[in-house]
Amino acid sequence: MNTPRPRGPGRPALTRTDGTPLRVLVVDDDPDLAEVLSGALRYEGWEVRTAGDGVSAVAEARELLPDAVVLDVMLPDTDGFAVLRSLHAVRPDVCVLFLTARDAVEDRIAGITAGGDDYVTKPFSLEEVVARLRGLLRRAGMARQLEDGPRLTVGDLVMDEEAREVTRGGELVELSRTEFELLRLLMRNPRRVLSKAQILDRVWSYDFGGQAHVVELYISYLRKKVDAGREPMIHTVRGAGYVLKPVTR
Repeated sequence: MNTPRPRGPGRPALTRTDGTPLRVLVVDDDPDLAEVLSGALRYEGWEVRTAGDGVSAVAEARELLPDAVVLDVMLPDTDGFAVLRSLHAVRPDVCVLFLTARDAVEDRIAGITAGGDDYVTKPFSLEEVVARLRGLLRRAGMARQLEDGPRLTVGDLVMDEEAREVTRGGELVELSRTEFELLRLLMRNPRRVLSKAQILDRVWSYDFGGQAHVVELYISYLRKKVDAGREPMIHTVRGAGYVLKPVTR
C-alpha cells in the first residue's frame, strides 16, 4: 500500500512527501461519476474515498485527513462552499478542486473566495481532473514525484514528457493535449524555424491543405500561456514559420 502504482506505462507516480499514497476525497451525489473519478485517481496509486453529501463528506474527511478533495458545488443537503468551510476546520491546508455544472464568473469567484484552489466545469475529461490535482498538490508542496521522467529544457521552460507537465520559471503552465504536443515539437527543435506545413504534419498528422489558420490559432494559445507577462520565447519568422528560443539576457 505504501508503493503507489504509476498511471500508465512509465508514468512517474506522485506520492505524499513521506512516500505514502496521496489521500483524496471525492464528493459528488452522482454515484456513477464518483465511481469513475475514484477509479481514475486510484489508478494514480492514490488512496481514495467517496461521499455523496455534505455530512458524509465531513465525516470521511475526519477519518481520512485528505490531501485533496474533489468537491461538487451542488449537493443534496448543502452546497460545496459550506462543506469546504467544514473541511478547512478538519484539514486547513487541504487542496480543493471544485466540480460544477455552472460556468458563471460569479460562481468561480465564490469558489475561490470560499478557499477553493481550482475549478472544473462539467462536462470534463478525467485526464484534466487528474492533471489539475497533480498540479495543485505539487504547488502546495504536499507531493513529490518518485522518479523524474524525461525532461525537455529550453531556457526556463521545462517539460516533463511522462508526467505531461510544463513549467516556466518554476510556475506550472496548464496546456490542452494539442497545445502540449505543439510545444513539445517546438522544444524538441529549439532555435529551429518550423514551417506551418511541418507543424501540421507532425502535430495534426494531415497535409498542409490550406489549414494554416489552425497553426496560427494554437500558436496564439501557447503564447498566452507560455509568454504571458514574460519575455517572449515563441517567435514568428515572417514567411517561414515559428521558432522557440530561450530568452537571452
